Amino acid sequence: MNSNEHPQWQEEQQRVRHVAAEIRERIGSLQEQLGAIRSDIVTLRTHFWDDVTVNFEDAAEAAETYASMKQQAEVLSERERSHKHARAQLLVLERLKDSPYFGRIDFREDGESAAERIYIGIGSLLEKSGETFLIYDWRAPVSGMYYDYAPGPAQYDTPMGRISGTMELKRQYMIRGGEIRSLFDTGITIGDELLQQVLGKQSDTQMKSIVATIQKEQNSVIRDTSSKLLVVQGAAGSGKTSAALQRVAYLLYRYRETLSAEHILLFSPNPMFNSYVSTVLPELGEENMEQTTFQEYIEFRLGDAFDIEDPFRQLDDALTMMDTADYDVRMESIKFKASLSFLQVMERYVNGLKEEGLVFKPVMFQNRELIGAEAMRQQFYAYDPSWSIPNRLRQLVEWLQQQLKQFARAEKRKPWVEDEIELLDQDAYMEAYEALRRKKRFTEESFDDFEQEKAALAAMVVNEHFKPLRSWVKRLKFVDLPATYAALFASPRKALDWAGEAGLPGCWPAVCALTLDRLKRGELANEDTTPLLYLKDRIEGAHRNLKVRHVFIDEAQDYSPFQFAYLMQMFPSSRWTVLGDWNQAIHVQAADRDRFGDLIALFGEEQSKRIVFTKSYRSTRQIVEFTRGMLDGGQVIEPFNRDGLLPTVTYAPDLGAMREQIVRQLETLLEEGHRTLAVICKTAAESQDTYAALKERLPVRLISTETVTFEPGLLVIPAYLAKGVEFDAVILHNASEERYGRESERRLFYTACTRAMHELHLFHTGKVSPFVAQTPPETYIKR
Repeated sequence: MNSNEHPQWQEEQQRVRHVAAEIRERIGSLQEQLGAIRSDIVTLRTHFWDDVTVNFEDAAEAAETYASMKQQAEVLSERERSHKHARAQLLVLERLKDSPYFGRIDFREDGESAAERIYIGIGSLLEKSGETFLIYDWRAPVSGMYYDYAPGPAQYDTPMGRISGTMELKRQYMIRGGEIRSLFDTGITIGDELLQQVLGKQSDTQMKSIVATIQKEQNSVIRDTSSKLLVVQGAAGSGKTSAALQRVAYLLYRYRETLSAEHILLFSPNPMFNSYVSTVLPELGEENMEQTTFQEYIEFRLGDAFDIEDPFRQLDDALTMMDTADYDVRMESIKFKASLSFLQVMERYVNGLKEEGLVFKPVMFQNRELIGAEAMRQQFYAYDPSWSIPNRLRQLVEWLQQQLKQFARAEKRKPWVEDEIELLDQDAYMEAYEALRRKKRFTEESFDDFEQEKAALAAMVVNEHFKPLRSWVKRLKFVDLPATYAALFASPRKALDWAGEAGLPGCWPAVCALTLDRLKRGELANEDTTPLLYLKDRIEGAHRNLKVRHVFIDEAQDYSPFQFAYLMQMFPSSRWTVLGDWNQAIHVQAADRDRFGDLIALFGEEQSKRIVFTKSYRSTRQIVEFTRGMLDGGQVIEPFNRDGLLPTVTYAPDLGAMREQIVRQLETLLEEGHRTLAVICKTAAESQDTYAALKERLPVRLISTETVTFEPGLLVIPAYLAKGVEFDAVILHNASEERYGRESERRLFYTACTRAMHELHLFHTGKVSPFVAQTPPETYIKR
């Protein structure tokens, strides 16, 4: 309803202005308060030692000095906490001043004669008296009714118990610059009018907060606090990621005394996606949680020992090597190494390493072997076999350090040490003297003795050379992890014993040969990264993270069962929120069937909850009706009733003609004012080729795996990097049967098409992809 047509518009507008004036006044007061606190902090830091009595003459004076320092530090810490709190309040008020609230419910509690008016916004605001809320935070318990109920019986839970009553009114607003733009009463969760206005906007470079348009099913995700595992499945554009980010904000609000952003970790699909979602939590006044990708974690843990293949290179290879001799073997290798069956093989292999098979590297010094690999092996396997491998390695480290001490003593008398002593400058002499004086080994007079001086300098020289070696041993670098992993594949027949009843792939010998060949070249295939990391943890000791209490995994359909099992071991005390859509499972290691049921089985039905979103909000009704036709069972996807243009499918006789048509289409879209446009290609090579063809005529930007920021404009991007992101309009480059004809490419094709919010245009040479041909002809325009 147009705002000024509502019978209570003037009354509502008057309240908005009153609240906005109150917010502006509070902002002014807080700014003054912050200025005073900042001044106090600067003064305290500048004159910290002026107010501290320093005296260490005896124990009593030292204790008094410590107490004085502690008191001064506590005063400074309290001022800094006050500044942080006031700053957070100011940020919320700054966001409230232009749009104080977006919803209102009138709720009459059972037994009360009058209803309370509850106005809901992104933050709370109390009257000056501190007794009445002018605005309730959307995360407050009472605010949950706004999302979950229509007018009529309603209830909400509080720490004191459940409150029941009647919702007498539900009203929604769109307020901008302190003025009501839209105002309407509704009987459903969120009125189509408000959602239409939000969804009809152009795509921005960042995902935005959607607290004003949260749907009931999304609210059930956001406020769940009982599930150890929360699985959220949803169609493309159904708001899974948005709900997850609001869930983070809700958890930080509800458990604000004990939970902070550092206790929450999000595994996202790629670095660019991190940029895309980075502003949602700050927009709600919360700190960003840590965001990473599983690949970044792998590279951090495995370092630079290998050329590590990331999942995008793996997918790109799979898409370009389909006609090669090694394709079937590689696909079998990827699928088996992603499975729990291979995890069992690894587990049995590790248990066998307790008795034999662990490979060591010799300790080398100046191209000389000090301690051989065989000597280490014998020492390791001489320890009590009931000890775990990590415990035995710790004992081996102590033994190696003792051996290095003996070698270091012998090295002091070697000619190379004398040579280095001759080259030392005066600073080095003084450094040696000071170090030995601190150890009370010499006085100033005795240091002049030539023999003592020579011995001291020799010790210093040798120690400097042995220091990296001691660190190398301490970090367990003497364990040859790649060789130990390679040994698993060195005897294909022996692996049958480790496989047990599950067995091995029929082409296992070929898988072994392929794996060994890459390892010899210093390459680590993506399918080998998690197994190798698992082996590393089982040998060296698990890297368990007990600090993280909530783990979020977006695009979880692209994670393998092996990876899920590994992550569960890595974060044993965490609660999990897992988001995914099997229709968008594009990576090779993803299973052909819905594996979330297997994940639920790992946690247990009683600790798990699965919520399914079927309505798609991102795209227009026409785009959703077109794209759902590409899927078996796609009719369960419900389009939101937002009209737009039918997608187009355009034929061109050759590549040059097709790109000419694409240029004309892009010029039209740019003239229409679309801010984010994407030309989506199948592979990185196709993206680079297309970019080269377009860059002379259009302001295009090429997106690759190295891209870390999402910016507006015209992008050329591989389909697998566009996951999770949306664009005003999408051009699908060469939607031909030749490019997208295999069943294994269906989900990649669907994912690319569902990135479009308002317009979708497909271009092809030759025969069109069968995924288009099977969609109802009335859902697109053929050109």
